[in-house]
Amino acid sequence: MNLSRKLLGQHLFEKLMKMTFYGHFVAGEDQEAIKPLIQRNHAFGVGSVLDYSVEEDLTPEEAERKEMDSCTSASEKKTGGAGHREKQYLAHRGFGDRRDKVISARTYFYADETKCDQHMETFLRCIEASGGSSEDSFSAIKLTALGRPQFLLQFSEVLMKWRKFFHQMAAEQGKAGLAVMETRLEVKKLQETLANLGIATKAESQHWFTGEDLGVSGTVDLLDWNSLIDNRTKLSKLLLVPNTKTGQLEPLLSHFTEEEDLQMKRMLQRMDVLATRALKLGVRLMVDAEQTYFQPAISRLTLEMQRKFNMEKAVIFNTFQCYLKEAYDNVTMDMELSRREGWHFGAKLVRGAYLEQERARAAQIGYEDPLNPTYEETNEMYQRCLDYVLEEIKYSQKVKVMVASHNEDTVKFTIRRMAELGIHPSENKVYFGQLLGMCDQITFPLGKCLCPRREGVGFAVLFTVSE
Repeated sequence: MNLSRKLLGQHLFEKLMKMTFYGHFVAGEDQEAIKPLIQRNHAFGVGSVLDYSVEEDLTPEEAERKEMDSCTSASEKKTGGAGHREKQYLAHRGFGDRRDKVISARTYFYADETKCDQHMETFLRCIEASGGSSEDSFSAIKLTALGRPQFLLQFSEVLMKWRKFFHQMAAEQGKAGLAVMETRLEVKKLQETLANLGIATKAESQHWFTGEDLGVSGTVDLLDWNSLIDNRTKLSKLLLVPNTKTGQLEPLLSHFTEEEDLQMKRMLQRMDVLATRALKLGVRLMVDAEQTYFQPAISRLTLEMQRKFNMEKAVIFNTFQCYLKEAYDNVTMDMELSRREGWHFGAKLVRGAYLEQERARAAQIGYEDPLNPTYEETNEMYQRCLDYVLEEIKYSQKVKVMVASHNEDTVKFTIRRMAELGIHPSENKVYFGQLLGMCDQITFPLGKCLCPRREGVGFAVLFTVSE
């Protein structure tokens, strides 16, 4: 970008970009510039998802340096080691440039808290522009733009270790291999295991369950187990993880600095500000999915926003990546939690944008590939997750889904299943989403048949790409 601007000069560079790539895939530079396109699409029955598309023009070396610095804690920098950390949830220099092999997803690199505040202000402007462009509008955000990614890595590791611990105890109770929502631990046996490992006495674990009103039926499932994490691992305190070898709850890090503690809180505060504004303006806020080593934390934090802001309608939409082996488990768990607690479930289903990068990282670093082995299996997973959500929509007024796909067969499958289940497009429970300029041959025919559809409208300032 910088080289092209130097060779062509700013005026010619601007005209060339607007006549080609920029003009085809980006709606405009500001709130006023995007209005004509939004209004034109609206005339064809196509709405918009406003998405801030700017990335820093960094060299791979600069990106790598920023990533390693922002994903490594102060204590790890001081000691030069990661202790008992899982290698999947550590930053690795060879994969420091998260843009590598990624085409359709923008990438943010942490600079400082001021930059995160600037990203938040930009997202706020997107939300305001969405609210002023049409009814029932959407806007998209990325959590790596809102805080230091070190926190996402650490919290993801905690969540996965607690989940793995649950399944290990299930195996010991002879319940390995069951579907995630069918796996229930017997409370008495669970208490014995926790006591034998030295994690908690029977009296202490009994207090956990009675305090949360869990285990009344004599069993706990993974949702019950996850709710205990809220008490055992406060986000602003030490992150504790079970170590079955030592039989202790151990801190993930030796300590947090005061600044790291504040950085975690600021990320949560920025999320709250954005969700509050979206709710006020009637905008649906979609939280984009990212790499698997960040995603457990992103999904959990998005879930917490849903519990707070989705009580009356689906304001916050979580994104589920169907190329993941655990995609169906993730969808069914969140759906079940929404049923139990009575809030509105909002989901965006995608296949996934980081396939090559994820496979290469797992193979090189040495952990299990988290993705489905083949494209066909990913398609099967997408349809399985989608069919589950559509079945729920048939019987519930509290479920909405964004079918984010450029795959014509997926769109046809969705329309057919909607007809079979009696879900009419006018109910506005099922949305279709494609990127602007990527699949207009699908988007506009959907507009004509009155299905709610959205194009991801890029919003970027052409001459501040290099930041």
